[in-house]
Amino acid sequence: MSNQQSAQPNERKTLDERQKMTELERIRHSCAHVLATAILRLWPDAQFAAGPPVENGFYYDVDLAHRISPEDFEKIEAEMKKETKANHPFEKVVVTREQALQDANEGRLAGLGARPVPSKFKLDIVQNIPENEPISYYKNGDFIDLCAGPHVMRTGNIGAFKLTHVASAYYKGDERNPQLQRIYGTAFKNKTEMEAYFHMLEEAKRRDHRKIGAEMGLFALDPDFTGPGMPLWLPKGGAMVEELEKLAKETEFLAGYERVKTPHLAREKMYLTSGHLPVLYAESMFPPMELEEEEPRKRRRDAEGAVRGYFRSLWEVLEEKNLSGGEFGAALNKGPDEIVDTLQRNNWNFRDEEAPGTAEFLELQAAIKLRNSLPRADRYYLKAMNCPHHHRIFAAERRSYRDLPLRLAEYGTCYRYEQSGELFGLMRVRSLNMNDAHIYCTLEQFASEFNAVNEMYLKYFKIFGIEKYIMRFSTHDPSRMTGDNAKFVNEPELWKQTEDMVRDVLKNSGINFVEVPNEAAFYGPKIDVQVWSVIGREFTLATNQVDFAVPRRFGLVYRDRDNTEKTPLCIHRAPLGTHERFIGFLIEHYAGNFPLWLAPDQVRVLTVGDDEALVKYAKDIVTELRSHMVRAEGDYSADKINGKILRAEEAKTHTMLVIGGRDMEANAVSLRVHGKGNLGAKPKAEVVADILAAIKERRA
Repeated sequence: MSNQQSAQPNERKTLDERQKMTELERIRHSCAHVLATAILRLWPDAQFAAGPPVENGFYYDVDLAHRISPEDFEKIEAEMKKETKANHPFEKVVVTREQALQDANEGRLAGLGARPVPSKFKLDIVQNIPENEPISYYKNGDFIDLCAGPHVMRTGNIGAFKLTHVASAYYKGDERNPQLQRIYGTAFKNKTEMEAYFHMLEEAKRRDHRKIGAEMGLFALDPDFTGPGMPLWLPKGGAMVEELEKLAKETEFLAGYERVKTPHLAREKMYLTSGHLPVLYAESMFPPMELEEEEPRKRRRDAEGAVRGYFRSLWEVLEEKNLSGGEFGAALNKGPDEIVDTLQRNNWNFRDEEAPGTAEFLELQAAIKLRNSLPRADRYYLKAMNCPHHHRIFAAERRSYRDLPLRLAEYGTCYRYEQSGELFGLMRVRSLNMNDAHIYCTLEQFASEFNAVNEMYLKYFKIFGIEKYIMRFSTHDPSRMTGDNAKFVNEPELWKQTEDMVRDVLKNSGINFVEVPNEAAFYGPKIDVQVWSVIGREFTLATNQVDFAVPRRFGLVYRDRDNTEKTPLCIHRAPLGTHERFIGFLIEHYAGNFPLWLAPDQVRVLTVGDDEALVKYAKDIVTELRSHMVRAEGDYSADKINGKILRAEEAKTHTMLVIGGRDMEANAVSLRVHGKGNLGAKPKAEVVADILAAIKERRA
């Protein structure tokens, strides 16, 4: 069994959502039923819970005394093949709630017939189906399952399948419920597609950014000292970070962006104003720090001193009058705050001004009241997002419509408290460097600005050879703007207006997009950019968001043509996402074989031997290249040239310039390129010029 999983249950899909299953999802959903059929033939006492299609496959949760292991997969798959070969139709049967409850109690649901014990999980599911929702079964052969569908026509329409692994999961994701075995598998229309999928998985293992990153010395993870999810960029990885930042700065400068810098932390007030606190983003932020300025700290220190002084005076008076024993003594042993509470609770109010300790008690009471009235320490949070800081930059100066659109860009470091179980290499970290910018514009400017951001994405895709992508246009759910289940700001008209604008921009630009409900940011609709690497792995790379709510919270205004104050729209965009995730993607996309402009080791000059004149010629080439900011180094040792070439190849050095005596005499170099081999001898000046041009042009 793999490590236990206890993911939270997904929201139950509506019948309409179910009917939108793709053909491949229907195949996989149907294969889950075939899996259950096979398990029941082998272990008739199996009790089944949920069996949905998921990304890249399907699973079925089962309660079974026998512990299923990968060693069982072959015989389970053999039974599954019998069922697909039988080519049974998937028959839908609509039943009454009473019939469903009877069949569940008789053990018929998710069974091959009646059984001596109820279908306990199916019984629970039936009881929780909304009253107005029809109840249906799907039947294949002898197997009957409570299911809303949809499915393929017949079991024989499941072309190819394979079981992959076993995990454990709590029923409905609740650790108070029984722990079930979760059997995972995948299915495809045919064997060719399935073989391609498993080839992709093997290739993905070979290209794993954690493995290649360690081999190339790009980054390190040091949980003991820097903490989990806090990558350290080594020199070679740092070079890639610099190249990406340089690309972004050049691109954004030409697009009219202005660069800003903001602190790594801010007062709690910042995030209370933005709405990220106290609820919406609190779980993703690091705990606050409490800091106190020097003058308030001095006042609190003086007040604490006064409390201690009056407390001592009261104690001394009561001791002198032999009143410090008994109930007084018990109170005095608790400390100043507790003394006041205890004595007042027990009617020690010192109403008699002449009573011993009255003056001291009243002074203590007043000192504690003064101390408690002083402001507490300020709470500061590590910056989890750059947008509130940029809003304050907008607010720092008076703005006119003539200043808009205002495009503020920053490579800002942010910190997010991701759960430890979700941390994954560079893909999910706690310290991240955002290619962030915020565009403040008018309603009339929105379409062109939003489209320009999307065009910037397309430019980057071309540079990095990303051919497959899709924009996920996320909208809001009108039912979740109020109440305990609220997820979105309660501005129905602005939601409709901004969603219509985004939809129109996407349609008019011809960009490939899919609309997804209930996934917008809390402050407006957004686009998440999904890309696929050369081996077909999908990544969420960047985002483009509309914000009609938070600028108003910060009181951001500009003076319009009619001399009235208006609140700007804000576009949040991060075309390159974060350095961490994007470089993780690039490592796997290129398998570490980066183009020349991005390669950590761009050029290595290798001498055939260590002749003094030859070494000088080689060093001069290195010096010339480095004067143009090319990452060039030399290997001038007496080692054999084949060994030098092997070391350079293993380091994935992009370009190797091999120099022997004849090359020096001809003022030439022998050119080798990683992955292409020996390209022959060429004039030195021509090779250097081409290297500089390739880097400047960022050739793929």
